[in-house]
Amino acid sequence: MTDAEAFEMDALWADFHNAVNMTSQELAAWLRVSSAGEEAERLPERAGSERGRGVLAILRKRQMDLTEADIDLMREVVETVTTERAAGPREERPEPDWRYQLMSLGHDPLRAG
Repeated sequence: MTDAEAFEMDALWADFHNAVNMTSQELAAWLRVSSAGEEAERLPERAGSERGRGVLAILRKRQMDLTEADIDLMREVVETVTTERAAGPREERPEPDWRYQLMSLGHDPLRAG
C-alpha cells in the first residue's frame, strides 16, 4: 500500500467512525429490536438488514483486516449518512422513519452535534 493509499484509508476510517456514532453493542441491540416482529424474532446474527450487519461487522474489525467489500460499504455508509443528514426528515420519510433508517446504519441523528 502506498503512502497515498494509506492516507486515503485512514481518512475513510475516520469518516466512517464519525458517521457511525453508535457502538457495536448499541447497533447490535438496535438491529435485533428493529427486526423483531409480532410472530417471531430473527436469530441475532441475522437481525437487521444486510447493510446493517455489514456495518456491525466493520465495527468489530481492525482497520488492517478490512476487505474490499468492507471498504465499499464504508464509503456507501458515509455517503448515505451525509446525504440523509443534509436532507433531513421529509414528507415521504417522516422523522421516526428517517431516524430509524439511519440507526440501522449505526448513526443516531439525535446524537449528532
